[in-house]
Amino acid sequence: MTQNYINPLIVQRADPYIYKHTDGYYYFTASVPAYNLIEIRRAKTLNGLANAAPRTIWRKHSDGSGAMSQLIWAPELHFINGKWFIYFAASHTKEFDHNGMFQHRMYCLECANPNPMHDESDWIEHGQIETHLDTFALDATVFEAHNKLYYVWAQKDPAIQGNSNIYIAEMENPWMLKSEPVMLTKPEYNWETKIFWVNEGPAILHRNGKYFLTYSASATDENYAMGMLSIDEDADLLDASNWYKSKTPVFQSNMDIQQYGPGHNSFTVSEDGETDILVYHCRNYTDIKGDPLYDPNRHTMVQKFNWNDDGTPNFGKPVPYNYE
Repeated sequence: MTQNYINPLIVQRADPYIYKHTDGYYYFTASVPAYNLIEIRRAKTLNGLANAAPRTIWRKHSDGSGAMSQLIWAPELHFINGKWFIYFAASHTKEFDHNGMFQHRMYCLECANPNPMHDESDWIEHGQIETHLDTFALDATVFEAHNKLYYVWAQKDPAIQGNSNIYIAEMENPWMLKSEPVMLTKPEYNWETKIFWVNEGPAILHRNGKYFLTYSASATDENYAMGMLSIDEDADLLDASNWYKSKTPVFQSNMDIQQYGPGHNSFTVSEDGETDILVYHCRNYTDIKGDPLYDPNRHTMVQKFNWNDDGTPNFGKPVPYNYE
């Protein structure tokens, strides 16, 4: 039987991440509008997440200054070697630096309990994940390949035009890099440089003998769109020349049904384990007052996607709301 999904699945949750665990639960985390804590909810079905009670598992440092005290962004929940980890970005201030950028760095939490929703006290801080640059950095994700753990993230390089590029490195452990970072993509095409030059929000999908890396580009309004890189699964992931970059977006605003700025996606699978599911956030209006980052109405959406004859994903277009 074909499963129909509620959309928006969860309102006012941007940068959504859904992970289907071996215990049969879907786990969900995302940026909350106040950017002040990290929460997890879980359910046996994707639609069940819509009404699942969120559990706060970590709060920003309360002194209002210092690391991890401001603007908690884009948490992701991962299960690595039998333990739970959360990756997120945070700043010590809401002020911009001399480049006019936010001042986020990337951090890691580890859970000492098999149940990641048991208690806030179960989560320990591993501190900042340091890279080759001490600059604006965010949107980390991890994946395992070739019996190695890889870290993929977005970061500002002052020598390169734009807000952020996307990098990859092998990890020594879940909170420390092992190899030198390699830049995989930077903003270069017109659709990646509307208002802001941005490549961010990477997500990894492994299918059909390839790894696909989706990312989001341009400003976070209706211009926000998804791009994609791909690589053969047996190729050296740390050689940028092995990655192929699509010259056009693979997912973008659907003006006909007022779905604007889809992006910062993740991937999961359907309840039967067979169908691939795209998870993303989107708005249903373009008249945004002030900075789009502080507009709370980026809602979590989920939809099935198909595959092209050449083995690449076909994400289609954002689907309409169906909760009414």
